[in-house]
Amino acid sequence: MKNIYLDNNATTPLHPEVLEAMLPGLRENYGNPSSIHSFGRSARVQLDEAREKVAHLINAQSSEIIFTSGGTEANNLALLGVAFKDKEKKIITSKIEHPSVLNPCRQLEEQGVEVHYLDVDGLGRIDMDDLESQITESTALISLQHANSETGVLQDIKRASEIARNQGVLFHTDAVQSVAKMPFDVKDYPVDLLSISAHKFYGPKGVGALYLRKGTPALFSPVCGGNQEKKRRGGTENVAGIMGFGKACELAAEKMDDVSKLADLRDYFQNRVCELIPRTELLGDKANRLPNTLNLSFDGVEGDTLLIALDMEGVAVSTGSACSSGTGLPSSVLRAMGIPDERINSSIRFSLGCSISKLDLDLVVGALVKAVNLNKIAI
Repeated sequence: MKNIYLDNNATTPLHPEVLEAMLPGLRENYGNPSSIHSFGRSARVQLDEAREKVAHLINAQSSEIIFTSGGTEANNLALLGVAFKDKEKKIITSKIEHPSVLNPCRQLEEQGVEVHYLDVDGLGRIDMDDLESQITESTALISLQHANSETGVLQDIKRASEIARNQGVLFHTDAVQSVAKMPFDVKDYPVDLLSISAHKFYGPKGVGALYLRKGTPALFSPVCGGNQEKKRRGGTENVAGIMGFGKACELAAEKMDDVSKLADLRDYFQNRVCELIPRTELLGDKANRLPNTLNLSFDGVEGDTLLIALDMEGVAVSTGSACSSGTGLPSSVLRAMGIPDERINSSIRFSLGCSISKLDLDLVVGALVKAVNLNKIAI
């Protein structure tokens, strides 16, 4: 059986055109973009062109893009950047956020910052009335993910950000999983800060960005150094990686029409699995989720056992967020949704990529049926 990769929410393969776009940054444009000589100026031009491409993907201005080392740093910069300005203020987030949001929030709590964690319902959705009721005069920032990496469930970020704006509160969204997988226009969503990561859509690892809406108060910078990124993030920029990031954004903008095709393949796969494997359960909101993501729970089989069995057949899947794997604990996201541990422990996340075909999915279905039937007696 051919190797089939269905773990694209963890990371995506580098697109060949992205690799080609990066090579000049390693060979010719190796100057420091802060240097004023010709080598530095050449690197600066590449940096500026990439910034324009990243901004274009979300319909922002290039001056609103701060380059970071990835989504984790972008989330940290948003949270710590606001909180360190005034530790007497309150932050609102949710119980299903990525660890790069939850862990900074826990650190801030240790330093006296008040953090409120919103509950979600059984489908993984945040109650917007609950959000509004938690806003007080001391609330400085609301940080809510757009799409969950484990279930693909989409939050109503437009309404949430409108609630924040009406109350005069800054709004940040971790859009690492959604940007480039679906259209996102910052002119339609009144978010103040937004996190992006290149390796989630065929760009290089170690590169990301924080969108900072023009007019948003200056952030405290946790990464102190030189005057790079208009003093908002110190450190010499990763020029080659950023060039690849820009190319990945350019390709994503060109192929946004493929979103519906991916959703059709996702639904085809889900229907086939549920038809052939009794008591398979979809975890999360079926109606509002990423076009490439589904989390399925299989009755009577451990998820880790299925993962290994599929891996032996050449199929790569996940039992949850790659950033929180290895803890030995049931998914905190699925627990927050009120899903029983036995169902959580039997769940698998399938995240499709742009190169997947119906034939590939048929092969995965066959391997999955075999794995479930062989391993049901294991527990």
